[in-house]
Amino acid sequence: MGRPHVRPLNAWQVIACVVSVALAMAGIGFGVMHDANHGAYAHGARANSWMSRSLDLLGASSFLWRQAHNVLHHSYTNISGLDIDLEMSTLLRVAPWQPQRRWHRLQHLYIGLLFGIFPLKWWFYDDPRMFVVGRPPHAFPRARGATLAKALVFKAVFLAWAFIIPAVLHPTWRLIPLWLLGSLVLGNVLGWAFQLAHCVAPTAMIEARAGESLSVGWASHQVRTSADFAQGNAVLSWYLGGLNFQIEHHLFPQVCHTHYPALAPIVQEVCEAHGVRYIALPSLGAALSANFDWLRSMGRTA
Repeated sequence: MGRPHVRPLNAWQVIACVVSVALAMAGIGFGVMHDANHGAYAHGARANSWMSRSLDLLGASSFLWRQAHNVLHHSYTNISGLDIDLEMSTLLRVAPWQPQRRWHRLQHLYIGLLFGIFPLKWWFYDDPRMFVVGRPPHAFPRARGATLAKALVFKAVFLAWAFIIPAVLHPTWRLIPLWLLGSLVLGNVLGWAFQLAHCVAPTAMIEARAGESLSVGWASHQVRTSADFAQGNAVLSWYLGGLNFQIEHHLFPQVCHTHYPALAPIVQEVCEAHGVRYIALPSLGAALSANFDWLRSMGRTA
């Protein structure tokens, strides 16, 4: 018997597969990795540790993530010089204390292209650099010993399945635009998820000054610097792993995201009782519009 004939995929089918893989990678990050690195995916620490490795298999580092996200972003949300998630690129101005450049006037137009190259930057530049030198001035510890060895093994596995094996099986230059397409989709989904939660006009941005302390308590700060959106969109909530309930996530990061819809009305009621502004944009479209307005205003005002 001869080998069965396999009909090759046409161009649109290949593109659809690449987009599907990119969306799946982002979905794993939202629904599995994110909870696991917060210790919220399962009851046991061992299970959370194993599931957090899904991030390593997708090219990033769970070790670096816990330093940047769990420690810096969650402790110092929207605070200048401390929230690393605001320090994306000199090509973007997303906070009022950041230097303004001429090109920022167009940032609301080119941010999507910039998001598209961020995954490549994370995989091939940011992670290796932080493994070697840490992350001053944020006091990132350098990865050492078994931690570094595991990170390197997982990085090699990722490079193998994402780049080397496809190149060996399909040695063609056409892989390059497909890799770029995957990066574009992945980067935009991840980038906008953060933008809509923290970079919209109602959220507070805090410029830290030496010797000053926050004027509000930790919980109030988390509410003021985060925004919910599209709370009633069950499909979006499923795909984003509850990250459209950003206020609830920042208040209860070790609670699984499946409980956020039940927590939201309770949190809102408590905020209203204590005079704390609770930001909940009604839809994904409203959140995108608010972020567009914010980016445009940051690009035009010093």
